[in-house]
Amino acid sequence: MGYLSKSKYCSLWQCPKIAWLRQNKPEAATIDDMLQARFEAGNMVADLAMGLFGDYTEVTVCDGDRLDLKQMIYNTSAEMDKGTDNICEASFSYNGLYCAVDILRKNGDGWAIYEVKSSTMHKKDDGTYEDDREIYIADISYQKYVLEHCGIKVTGTYLVYLNGDYIYDGNLDLSKLFIISDVAEEIDQEILRIEPNLRIAEQVLASDNEPDIDLDVHCKKPYECSFWKYCSRHIPAESVFNIYRLEMSKKIEYYRNGWVTYRELLDNAPIKNEKQLRQIEFALEDKGTYVNRTEIASFLNTLSYPLYFLDFETIQPVIPEFTGTRPYAQIPFQYSLHYIEHEGGELKHKEFLAESGTDPRRTIAESLCKDIPMNVCVTAYNKAFECTRIKELAETFPDLADHLLNIRGNIIDLLVPFQSGWYYNRTMGGSFSIKSVLPALFPDDPSLDYHNLEGVHHGGEAMTLFPRIKDMPPEEQKTARNNLLAYCKLDTYAMVKVWEELVRAAQGSIC
Repeated sequence: MGYLSKSKYCSLWQCPKIAWLRQNKPEAATIDDMLQARFEAGNMVADLAMGLFGDYTEVTVCDGDRLDLKQMIYNTSAEMDKGTDNICEASFSYNGLYCAVDILRKNGDGWAIYEVKSSTMHKKDDGTYEDDREIYIADISYQKYVLEHCGIKVTGTYLVYLNGDYIYDGNLDLSKLFIISDVAEEIDQEILRIEPNLRIAEQVLASDNEPDIDLDVHCKKPYECSFWKYCSRHIPAESVFNIYRLEMSKKIEYYRNGWVTYRELLDNAPIKNEKQLRQIEFALEDKGTYVNRTEIASFLNTLSYPLYFLDFETIQPVIPEFTGTRPYAQIPFQYSLHYIEHEGGELKHKEFLAESGTDPRRTIAESLCKDIPMNVCVTAYNKAFECTRIKELAETFPDLADHLLNIRGNIIDLLVPFQSGWYYNRTMGGSFSIKSVLPALFPDDPSLDYHNLEGVHHGGEAMTLFPRIKDMPPEEQKTARNNLLAYCKLDTYAMVKVWEELVRAAQGSIC
């Protein structure tokens, strides 16, 4: 099976099929922008954590695009012989098993393992911390197993997390940014499972046959597996896995019962939820559009002129960059604002896009107060996001708080008619996001098709593009900014079109 790295071991621990596919069919994985961002976040945090205990030596050596594992193992041994206190990416190999320890720290007459993760921990009311770390325990256990079989005395095993409650004050304090958790007790239990798992690994990875492992809850926990599309390719487009707000555990239960298609679900599954039933029935009977004109009209009566349509784009720095922010804080850097001043009035547009590389919060807060008067009706799609960002801006800038909180207090959610089931089209499937609703309402309008945009097609691309603009040549910067503006503008223009469709529905213009 070749050498077994700790990443291979952990993928096998999660699901042997993942390990086999990564080895034999890596092209079957779906690596989207958000998954790539998580990879990059992990590397960034690991690099920063190297300095957690002061001076350190990193033993990483590359041979072209690949790691030179033999040299890294040699360098690690040399640094340990020298008595180096902190060795980063310390590398070991035993009987085909390989691991690199994020931080190997001299500890008494032995060495302690510190495994760094880019996830966060938050303090609970009882003073303890909450986390989901089973896979991390498997990771460290594997490392301890390899090191001990290399003759290394392991005197400590620790997880290093980002402190989700850390607030950046302008000076990055690594001792407060990171939380160190002693996991020795959990390691002692998990390490007993390693040799049985290694026997499984040898069987699985040496085989030419793909493991016969079916879909399960772990395929979507905590994130969707990158091989989900491959492993679920036998599932029809309209299936139990698309049902609106059905828990994954229930989806798997129905799937194992053989209730996969909408017909099988309707005939067998005890589904009582009105929206779920409508989704199934409209697909099976090829119904057109369901409209509850009374409820939609009542909703529209809560709107008034001048009418504003607001949408934010944000970045989420893993390591806080701006004073008063936490790891992974959502920082708004852009908004689009369409508005109509009176009934029958002209549709107008305003927008804001901060300079990449700067703290955008003050300028975007001031721009919001300039562009949106107090006491006007503002709409957003899934308003909790915009409301939370505005509340955070108000807390950060008390002098603008009255105006910002007034805007927040007057935001009405355009998602409500769809999420409430008052307007449904089978094309929406099990999602009421704007990206699902828009093509269902306007399937043949190229001006409303996000695929026709250049460079930025969804929020994940906007989030990853904006921080990179500062490092681009001027012409590329201009293009990137134009692409961001076009994307965000379409978001609020889409809201306008959705609102117009709701008006038509309430007036009885839709069958």
